[in-house]
Amino acid sequence: MLDAIRWDSDLIRRYDLAGPRYTSYPTAVQFHGQVGTFDLFHALRDSRKAQRPLSLYVHVPFCANICYYCACNKVITKDRGRAQPYLQRLEQEIQLIACHLDPAQTVEQLHFGGGTPTFLSHDELRQVMAHLRKHFNLLNDDSGDYGIEIDPREADWSTMGLLRELGFNRVSIGLQDLDPAVQRAVNRLQSLEETRAVIDAARTLQFRSINIDLIYGLPKQTPDNFARTVEEVISLQPDRLSVFNYAHLPERFMPQRRINSSDLPSPAHKLEMLQRTIEQLTAAGYRYIGMDHFALPDDELAIAQEEHTLQRNFQGYTTHGHCDLIGLGVSAISQIGDLYCQNSSDLNAYQNSLASAQLATSRGLLCNADDRLRRAVIQQLICNFKLEFAEIEQQFNIDFQGYFGALWPQLQGMAEDGLIRFERERIEVLPAGRLLVRSVCMVFDAYLEQQNRQRFSRVI
Repeated sequence: MLDAIRWDSDLIRRYDLAGPRYTSYPTAVQFHGQVGTFDLFHALRDSRKAQRPLSLYVHVPFCANICYYCACNKVITKDRGRAQPYLQRLEQEIQLIACHLDPAQTVEQLHFGGGTPTFLSHDELRQVMAHLRKHFNLLNDDSGDYGIEIDPREADWSTMGLLRELGFNRVSIGLQDLDPAVQRAVNRLQSLEETRAVIDAARTLQFRSINIDLIYGLPKQTPDNFARTVEEVISLQPDRLSVFNYAHLPERFMPQRRINSSDLPSPAHKLEMLQRTIEQLTAAGYRYIGMDHFALPDDELAIAQEEHTLQRNFQGYTTHGHCDLIGLGVSAISQIGDLYCQNSSDLNAYQNSLASAQLATSRGLLCNADDRLRRAVIQQLICNFKLEFAEIEQQFNIDFQGYFGALWPQLQGMAEDGLIRFERERIEVLPAGRLLVRSVCMVFDAYLEQQNRQRFSRVI
């Protein structure tokens, strides 16, 4: 079993930098407009030839209410009728993509995100899933990882029953904070009872996994009231928890301008919230997976980390990183072999492209040999907290020290600070460095010096 993480305030002060979350490498900041549908079709053909399994991501952008902290691609509307034109274009996209793949390629993973996927009516959810099953090889034996994001204010027992019937077996529940003052400050009023009702339904209906999202650093939060939220959440016994750091970037995300910055907790209070949360979750038996994620020891993510098979993609930590990821819907990102590509983030542009029988690919990136090498290095560090040089040398036919020799002084400095153990054959991220693993990964990021760090959140 991995050692527990260790809190080191001095290390955190020195290495709490702004940087990428590394759901991909290179990151989406590097995407450019020279990648288009021709590149996507070429990658799909290679996927078909290699018979690689698939992971599907479906983006549903609609929300009935705005949450002020949100940085997702969404459309706020009370008009449920806006969903139908979108679904018509989404179905066209499904058809256009699927005809370039082999029906034998199984969909091991499916995830509906947003927005609020349950903004859709029951009939619309049936419609989308029927279309996916018609064009993709979805598993029928409940062995796939088929998840959906849930807003408990937009779901009830009948909704949960429908989702289970449609094949979903994982739910991710947005909670963020239970304190009424915090909820009012971010315009998300959601009771513990609403949340518990959805979780009770999921357990009764035998959903395989329940994840709860929390955010620390929101307006009106204090270490004490956030600790009470964490305690209540622990009593709900989710299989996984995501505890995100709120990044206040009102210049980039317009809804955040409605947050009074004077209501935000101080950096010291944010650190205290995280420290107490880690202590509470550890005492309750949760394992730190990395990058804000915690799981019970018998969860698939925890087991995969023990077995060094954990991976990371645009959906976060996963056991399905070997799959080609197909993103469907506005702003959705695909990762197919060495190609990353993203649909237009503008709803009208997305719908207009598909109305013209054209895919909505707007930008992307094709990885080169250096990208592939660094991607493998970062993946090992961020998933397993260790890196064996021999494995990278064998996989990429390089001499590790020769290739990365210029980074040696930085790595040695991190070793002297107690962030990592740096030996001739390997790097190991030490318990005091695991909260700061992004900072270790940044050393290997060839693009970081060219980027505006203000685009990224801080590590903690």
